[in-house]
Amino acid sequence: MGRAAYEALVQRMARPQETGAADAREPLAEDTESLPEDVRRWLADRGLLDGEHQRVRSPQRALHELVAEHRSRIDRCREELHRGLEAVDDVLRLLPDMAPTRWDIVEAEFFDDRTRLRQRLDDLDVLCQEQVLCMRTSFPGREVLEAGVESDVRLLERGIDLRLLVTARALRRTGVGHYLSVLMDHGAQVRVAATVPLHLNVFDRAVTVMAVGTADGHAEASGDVILHSTRLAESFVRVFEHHWATGHPAASTVRRPGTGGAPEDYSPREREVLALLAAGAKDEAIARRLGCSERTLRRLLTALVAKLGADSRFAAGVQAVRLGLID
Repeated sequence: MGRAAYEALVQRMARPQETGAADAREPLAEDTESLPEDVRRWLADRGLLDGEHQRVRSPQRALHELVAEHRSRIDRCREELHRGLEAVDDVLRLLPDMAPTRWDIVEAEFFDDRTRLRQRLDDLDVLCQEQVLCMRTSFPGREVLEAGVESDVRLLERGIDLRLLVTARALRRTGVGHYLSVLMDHGAQVRVAATVPLHLNVFDRAVTVMAVGTADGHAEASGDVILHSTRLAESFVRVFEHHWATGHPAASTVRRPGTGGAPEDYSPREREVLALLAAGAKDEAIARRLGCSERTLRRLLTALVAKLGADSRFAAGVQAVRLGLID
């Protein structure tokens, strides 16, 4: 039924009947009852018939009643909501000591399988943005070191500040010297201490990976845990920095002390850096040639100077000439 048809129906049913006002209601009832059922249903669904479905209402009245009904329903819902909120407040007032601001929730991941742990560490390496601090009481076998050195090198080439503090005892394991040499060649800083209290990694001073249940300071632990907490990580960073200050550069231990090693100990990359330095190239140009950042280059140069047993870049150049590394 269209609006025009409805308005015509209202006007027709509202006209006074010739038989007088007293008889006007009955014809209206007959008219509405004579309407088709679908028309009556359409009018009733929209509130346009009275309660007995005998008289057509005006749209204004129907709309007014509809709004009033919804307003009443909203008022009832508002009252129920306020009562519910007051009940929640009453319960919270009974638990003053359970305020969440008094607690720090630390997310922890536990591992009893080193293979799964290494897979998780690969994820953390990729997510790392600035720095990795490592303490090592021991190292895995040569096969594991060789499998992991490439990912560590990629970490360094991204400009990540990688520092390792290891025990002198840990250096005795087969393959460790070569592994650390490769890392130092790519800019890692490595120091050796008499003892190291923990076996751990700290990523970006926010995530700590630590062996737990160790015996006699060895890495053969009963498991490992990853702690996602900046506060805990900062505490472990302070422990690391304290012991880092007591260590000495690993270059003097990993390689033959005082000689700078033999020419075959130097990679083509290191020889290229030394040649560019001897040619007077600036750090920016060398970094561009190597395809790395200047920060990575500076760490590489620091490690290279230490490897040559020199105390400056000039002295390192002299030592490189003496060893036949550059013309």
